Amino acid sequence: MGLIKFKPTTPTRRFGSVSDFNEITTSQPYKPLTIPKKKTGGRNLYGHITSYHIGGGHKQRIRLVDFKRFKHGVEAIVQSIEYDPMRTSRIALIQYTDGEKSYILAPDGLKVGEKVMSGPTAEVKVGNHIPLKQIPDGTMIHNIELEPGRGGKLVRSAGTVAQVLAKEGGHAHVKLPSGEVRMVKINACATVGQCSNVDHENIVYGKAGRTRWYGVRPTVRGVAMNPVDHPLGGGEGKAHGGRQPVTPWGEYTKGYKTRKRNKTSNRFIVKDRRK
Repeated sequence: MGLIKFKPTTPTRRFGSVSDFNEITTSQPYKPLTIPKKKTGGRNLYGHITSYHIGGGHKQRIRLVDFKRFKHGVEAIVQSIEYDPMRTSRIALIQYTDGEKSYILAPDGLKVGEKVMSGPTAEVKVGNHIPLKQIPDGTMIHNIELEPGRGGKLVRSAGTVAQVLAKEGGHAHVKLPSGEVRMVKINACATVGQCSNVDHENIVYGKAGRTRWYGVRPTVRGVAMNPVDHPLGGGEGKAHGGRQPVTPWGEYTKGYKTRKRNKTSNRFIVKDRRK
């Protein structure tokens, strides 16, 4: 796994880079575990824009990734490591001993032919999905459940990893990639290892057109707009509106806390990510 850097034959190629995809073993997905993705362009059912800067992009098929891994105690063999256009990490196609196939998030270092398992009887090794109460302190994990049986919700993007720090009562203390230490129920499951495609954060797109392939449309700065369009718009020359950076609706965008003070999950945060 690494990056390919190009010769600077054009301004686009000078700084652009792309993954070498060395860990990918097949270019064709397993069709029964895919469904078509419908483009919304950021619009809701009324045709109103609810998510800005979305539109276009390459056609994609959604891979049905199994974040729950309910087949406990059944061994599975890794059939292939694949690219998923819907996420930054790689996915692995596994086949259980009873013949059923499934997609899982591929941890870093997982190879074709290796065996993985989920459930309380599985050993602590890369790729196995195990309850937190059986994972030793200091172990690196990803794909962490918040509620037992509801599937992994945390630490699923490329190169991310969390660490089990300690266990106290019915909860385990887990350090997340942001630096936050959070209590998670010890009956919740997590996958051992680090998420694959570690070099993703070092990729440089190199040109605006490449972001369009991902369905991202251009973003116009508020200070470049007219006063009717944005609170920071207008003025002679490069004026900044004479106020702190805000959204088009006047909400502060830097340093303004938007999390509710009395949110129920606050009691599970042991250490804030900002401190």
